Amino acid sequence: MHGLFLDIITDWGTFMGAFTILYFLAVLIVTIIIINNEESATKTLGYLTLIWFVPLFGVILYFSLGVNYRNKQMYSKKLEMNRGLEQEADDYIQRISAEALSNDSQSVNQFKSIAQLVGHDFADQISVGNKIDVLIDGENAFPVIIEALKNAKETIHLEYYIIRNDNIGNQIKDILIEKAKEGVKIRLIYDDFGSKAIRGTYVEELQDAGVEVYPFRKIILVALANRLNYRNHRKIIVIDGRIGFVGGINIGDDYINLPTSKVYHRDMHMRVEGPMVYSLQYIFLGDWQFCAKEKLTLDTTLFPTHMRQENGKVAQIAASGPDSTYPMIMYTILRAIMLAKEEILITTPYFVPSEAVIEAIKNAALSGVKVKLLVPYETNSLVTQLASSSYYSAFMAAGVEIYRYKKGFIHAKTSVFDGQFSIIGTANMDNRSFNLNFEVNGMIYDEELGQQMRDEFAKDLTHSVRLDPMEWEKRSSVKRFIEKVARLTSSLL
Repeated sequence: MHGLFLDIITDWGTFMGAFTILYFLAVLIVTIIIINNEESATKTLGYLTLIWFVPLFGVILYFSLGVNYRNKQMYSKKLEMNRGLEQEADDYIQRISAEALSNDSQSVNQFKSIAQLVGHDFADQISVGNKIDVLIDGENAFPVIIEALKNAKETIHLEYYIIRNDNIGNQIKDILIEKAKEGVKIRLIYDDFGSKAIRGTYVEELQDAGVEVYPFRKIILVALANRLNYRNHRKIIVIDGRIGFVGGINIGDDYINLPTSKVYHRDMHMRVEGPMVYSLQYIFLGDWQFCAKEKLTLDTTLFPTHMRQENGKVAQIAASGPDSTYPMIMYTILRAIMLAKEEILITTPYFVPSEAVIEAIKNAALSGVKVKLLVPYETNSLVTQLASSSYYSAFMAAGVEIYRYKKGFIHAKTSVFDGQFSIIGTANMDNRSFNLNFEVNGMIYDEELGQQMRDEFAKDLTHSVRLDPMEWEKRSSVKRFIEKVARLTSSLL
């Protein structure tokens, strides 16, 4: 009996020894992978800390959320156009792009380098002759969207992060079904994570009516966490290749401020006509090619000629995602911050910026540029809110004015630089938007629209409270610690 007991102990010790060796070999291999794959020193150190101090959790977290697929080219955005159209479209875009760059306005002259930074691709060229209407909140945006959908003659293209199976969601569905019956070609991309609510009957009804519907990166099991990253956060509508919509408003009743709404939802969208729509169409078709595995014949129905609008504005689209060579949206924001001379107005619901953006904002404020940051008083993500809070002291010390919106939840993703250059889009001021999700921003080089954006920002400040640096520093040491812990985790997302 005694011998048997000793044998068991010996065997157990041998097993644990072997397990320990294999375990640390696995951790070592993951360490090497992280060092090789990560470019950010902060993220690298964060993940290394996790896998060495909490090995199992750290390894799972890295392979679920942290693997950088940017350079793995998740899909190609290259579309095959017929040679005649490609040449005609390229000549047209190059001509209006050159005209836009030669525009002698202060807006273009001051921020021209952004246009050159972004405009290396057909889809992202700056253009002149764009009619742009800013749409404030869902209750003002959806009537305009619905009218445009009802007037469609040939094609309707939609891609959305969130489509809800509710009143407004079903209104949009019914219109798409009716237009499909009229012979309009309709293509719809929905993100399979953000639009979980429309799986099943909603999608089936659309398909039965002849609408082509595809999920973006279909989720088989929600437990496969890496599928929760690299989502399509874009909100794009293109109608007949001539009218486009882009911005922060998803399709759902919670984006419409009804008398029965529990929370006021502040957001911003824009309706565009002109050459800028080419870019939105090109982005959509690239996503469609990836989702539907269909190579379309690109013709003048999709890319109509003579798009320029009289007295239109100079504008441009910036898109980026894990398939991009560079995080172009982050680059445009960085460049705009550096080019601003007098004023920077930033509105974002989620503020967990990259190190580069943090330093650029502080640099601008310390250089005498008036910087104002508008964020929600409360967000729907406690970790994000805590992480955001950890930055406020350093920003206010540099001279940044921080305002927290109290009327409701501010979901708009906008910024204005010197009243000359404005951004309205889908990208939040955080790492998820900069690196992990597919995003699209509209950029307008125009003083008139810049002033309109400044006026809207000023209105929002009337429903906000400015953080007082002295009062802010009175937070408990426990709360400061929790914020810093949240900040550490935020760099890993």
